Amino acid sequence: MASVYQAVKQAMQDLIAPQLEAVKGEIVALRGEMNGVRAEVDGLRGEMDGFRAEVRGEIASVRTEIRALDEKTTTHIARLDERLTTALDLRERIVAIEERLQR
Repeated sequence: MASVYQAVKQAMQDLIAPQLEAVKGEIVALRGEMNGVRAEVDGLRGEMDGFRAEVRGEIASVRTEIRALDEKTTTHIARLDERLTTALDLRERIVAIEERLQR
């Protein structure tokens, strides 16, 4: 009985143990690959965060420029409106003077 046990034990050590060691080695290799992929993903996340911050900064800059242009345009339109109002007033005065002179 002891020799059967020893034979089964030896067979398991000869057949199964090397396969288990190979599987352990594969698991260790896969863990290493997973850690490498994890590091790459973390690096990409960092790059994406930096890119996102850069884009946000650019958008804020463009918004500031648009606001400044809007203010300038509003100012120019207001000045143009004043000039047109003055020109119309002058035209009306000239027409009134011409009417008086023709009488």
